[in-house]
Formats: sequence, structure tokens, C-alpha cells
Amino acid sequence: MPRYWLPVADIEGRLGNSWHKNWLLGWRDITNATNERTLISSIIPLSAVGDTFLLMFPENQGPRTITCLVACLNSFIVDYCARQKLGGMHLKYHVFKQLPVVAPEAFRDACFLLSKTAPWEDWIASRALELTYNAWDLKDFANDCGCDGPPYRWDEERRFLLRCELDAAFFHLYLGTPEDWQKEPESLTSLFPTARSAVEYIMDTFPIVKRNDVKAYGRYRTKEIILQIYDAMEKATQVGLSYQTRLEPPPADPTIGHAPRLIAGALPFEAQPLERDS
Repeated sequence: MPRYWLPVADIEGRLGNSWHKNWLLGWRDITNATNERTLISSIIPLSAVGDTFLLMFPENQGPRTITCLVACLNSFIVDYCARQKLGGMHLKYHVFKQLPVVAPEAFRDACFLLSKTAPWEDWIASRALELTYNAWDLKDFANDCGCDGPPYRWDEERRFLLRCELDAAFFHLYLGTPEDWQKEPESLTSLFPTARSAVEYIMDTFPIVKRNDVKAYGRYRTKEIILQIYDAMEKATQVGLSYQTRLEPPPADPTIGHAPRLIAGALPFEAQPLERDS
């Protein structure tokens, strides 16, 4: 049970007429550049929040584009940028607004990982949705994204691969093609001859992630798999083919949701979503 309670009318009053969704988007304020991860963003059910979970309200953007934004904010490359700007233990608005985030329009551009016509939004949102929609209280969010099935089952290995594919894709989005990289200033290319070498460097700036991987698997598995997927994406691009995911079944497949019989029954009390008019 929650420790603190506020009248729903108070939440409605603060949201006003600018936000009509049964979920919120924000990020964790308490952080540190020396933590395992610095920037942690999330979709949460509609509720009151304290000042340690800061909110953002993307204007005129659809739920799937917002899902892509969450995936972008949780990527290693944006986390790396956040660490360069953070000077203490709080990630406040004035720092957050300086972060380099992929423009909404770019998510609607053709995705080379899919085909010449399908947008990045389709590729990213399907993976981010599966990572996010793991509980009944986010069903409204899933419905807004076009998913009317039950929550996706929590599978650690599958979630790991989903995150690695997203990180590899965002490295490509931010660093560009090998041809793009050669157009960068010599001050950059002299340190990092290829975009791939920049990916390796960025991943090495997360020592706790590396230490935990080495302790559990005997190697820096996260970096290793991200680089493998990054290379596979680049190779697919060079030969004009779509990237073939490692995931079976593919991302956001209905078969990996909870049993359909759970939909028909009443949800447990603690899983009931907040009603806007209650």
C-alpha cells in the first residue's frame, strides 16, 4: 500500500488540460556520475509524485514517439552525455534540458534496420513497449501504444537482448555511418578512428556495469553483445538487408504476454489502475 495519499482532484488540478493520459513520464532525480547508471527514465501509472521523480510532458507527440523517447533517455550513449554534465547527486531540470536527445521527427524517418519505408518508431517502440509494459497498472499506456493484450512476461535474458539491440541502434543513430564519421573533425577521428571505437570507449566508462558483468559471467558481456549487434547492424546496412533480430519470438509478440485467461478475471486489488474520475 502507498505510504502517502492525495485526493485525485488535486492531481487533476495540477495536470490541468494539457495531459489527458492515465500514465506519466519522468526520471529519477537522485543520481550520481559514479553510479551504475546515471539517467533512469520511466513510464509510471498516473499518480502523485514527489520531488525525486521529475516529470516531463512532451507536447503534441503520440504515445509511440514518447516510448521511443524513453528508450533514448535510457540508452548508454545519452547516459554517457549526462555524466559529462552532472556535477552532484541531482539531475534537475536545468541539466536535463541540455541533454542531446533524438528529435521526434527522426523517429519517423525510414529505419535502415527494417526497410526503406518503415520508420524508426516501429523498430524502437516495439522493443521499448515490451520492456515497459510488465504490469497491469500500465495497461492504459499499452492501449495508447496500440497494444490491447496482457502485460509481457519478465524474462531477464530476453530483456537483456532487447536493451542491447536498442543501445546498438542508438549508437548508430548518434554516431552515424562510417562515411559520416570520416567527416568529423580530425581532433575526434585521431582519437577514435571509427565510430565503433567510440562505442567501445563509451562502454568502458561504465565500470560498475563492467564489474558486475565480470563477476557474473567472467567477461564484460554487455559491451560484448552490444558490439556484436552493432556490427551485425552495420553489415546488414552495407549489403542492403534488414537487420535480423536475435529475439525469438520477435519483440512485443503477443505470445510472450501473460496468460490470456487473466484478462477476463478481475484484477487483484493492488493491481487496479487509477481511475481519473475516482
